[in-house]
Amino acid sequence: MVEKAIDNTVRVIAAAKAAGVPVIACVMAYDNPDLSPHWRNEWVSRMHPASEEAALDPRIAAAQPDSCIVKSAPSIFFGTPAAAMLQKAGVDTVIVTGCITSGCIRASVIDSFSFGFRTMVAEDCVGDHAQDAHDANIRDMARRYADIIDAEAGIAAIDRWRGANAEAA
Repeated sequence: MVEKAIDNTVRVIAAAKAAGVPVIACVMAYDNPDLSPHWRNEWVSRMHPASEEAALDPRIAAAQPDSCIVKSAPSIFFGTPAAAMLQKAGVDTVIVTGCITSGCIRASVIDSFSFGFRTMVAEDCVGDHAQDAHDANIRDMARRYADIIDAEAGIAAIDRWRGANAEAA
């Protein structure tokens, strides 16, 4: 699931970059384990910024996101400048991609929703360790916080936005 999600995410990033839509990626890392929350999986707190485990996937890095935020919690928004960056750019809609659906994706979707962004999850651009966890969280996010789309719908939405802005200019 994660491999397919990365490949599809690269396509969405390319469309966003072509349209001038800001793209923010993130990684999780800690300068020392004392700075991390009480993760149930202790190894997470040992992810140092320079470690291979904390590196941005090379395919995502090659797509050249505008920013890569180092986060310390599941949500890209928690304790980071992500929301302010998007608000400054005039963004009102966020397309969420990445891993893990039941963890970081869900947390980011809830925070995106809480910040007042229209939130979309590109289902084929997110993945989890288990299909049942992915499916259950997608269903719940659809009920409460986000529109569930696929990469093609995300790319089409970006293209519509680009066309509308070109006509307005």
